[in-house]
Amino acid sequence: MNLETYRNHCLQKKGVTEEFPFDNNTLVYKVMGRIFTLANIEPFERVNLKCDPELALQLRERYEGVTSGYHMNKKHWNTVSTDGSISEKVICQWIDTAYELVVEKLPKKDKQKLKQEDI
Repeated sequence: MNLETYRNHCLQKKGVTEEFPFDNNTLVYKVMGRIFTLANIEPFERVNLKCDPELALQLRERYEGVTSGYHMNKKHWNTVSTDGSISEKVICQWIDTAYELVVEKLPKKDKQKLKQEDI
């Protein structure tokens, strides 16, 4: 996966913003103000993805390119290599899962706003 594929996949989701809140190298994607994925842009070697704790452990066991979240809560985040050892399709599915996980936990008013507005 390359940076543009990652960016395009994240930005096509409803209510998503692209930000650099930490520094000029850490690209962060949020839905309704809550992070679901982030990555360094230079070099673009891996992405951090929000993940259900049980699934996070399963993915770490199954894929060599998946480790506990780098600089993140190890229980709720995975770091995924973008070196081609995991297909773009699978990484995109995991991005979708991370997005849905965060949307699921949004307050009711934010979920309603996300559904009603053309954000």
